Amino acid sequence: MTRPSIHDATLRVRYSETDAQGIVNNAAYLSYFEVGRVEWLRDAGFSYAEFEGCGFGFVAAEALVHYKKAARFDDELTVRTKLAEIGRATLRFEYEILRGEEPITSGHTRHGCVRISDGKAVRIPGDLSAAFEG
Repeated sequence: MTRPSIHDATLRVRYSETDAQGIVNNAAYLSYFEVGRVEWLRDAGFSYAEFEGCGFGFVAAEALVHYKKAARFDDELTVRTKLAEIGRATLRFEYEILRGEEPITSGHTRHGCVRISDGKAVRIPGDLSAAFEG
């Protein structure tokens, strides 16, 4: 597993993600962040599905979104994602969403590692933690 510094994922705004004014609903950006995060992990050689299969998961502990410009139906967006911080039991990702080169949104999320069986916070497994730190 190799840690990518930054991963770009491309998505197109779906009609269902817009409000009555035709603008992307503010909550949709958290889903876009998730697309970026899952693709960053995949690019690092990490399958989130396999991680859950081993009995672990990451839960959202914090989310921050800075809205800069409006995105609209059918816009092609790039979700630029990087792992900004890794702790013993947490990961912090930073995001920038672009339309072409134009910044639309930025923000971050923090996730805690949990054991799925009981929801208890646990350390990130050593092999995974080492790969992320590398």
